[in-house]
Amino acid sequence: QVQLVESGGGLVQAGGSLRLSCAASGRSVSSYAMAWFRQAPGKDRRFVAAISWSGGSTYYGDSVKGRFTISRDNAKNTMYLQMNSLEPEDTAVYLCAAGRSRGRVMISGYEYDYWGQGTQVTVSS
Repeated sequence: QVQLVESGGGLVQAGGSLRLSCAASGRSVSSYAMAWFRQAPGKDRRFVAAISWSGGSTYYGDSVKGRFTISRDNAKNTMYLQMNSLEPEDTAVYLCAAGRSRGRVMISGYEYDYWGQGTQVTVSS
């Protein structure tokens, strides 16, 4: 079993930056694909970014492309999301997910087996 815990959320002004972390425990996630999703109040969960088990491949949702960077450190069993040029529309609960690699980009939440509880990101205008 894998447990995921997000951290690093908070309140930031528009144009600012935050770095989220997702720490895994229970077992190594070095062979798992991982991703970030977000859910704003009253809205469906949306894909943000995904990273392959090795970190060699990344994929971003259109709304964050060029502003967010996903990365991972398998030695630390941790994934990160660097968020720059934040906008009020980025306000949401950010959740990390891990799932067995399928050899292709995984952007659907249904493809992930483990989820964290989420960390709140609030961007003020």
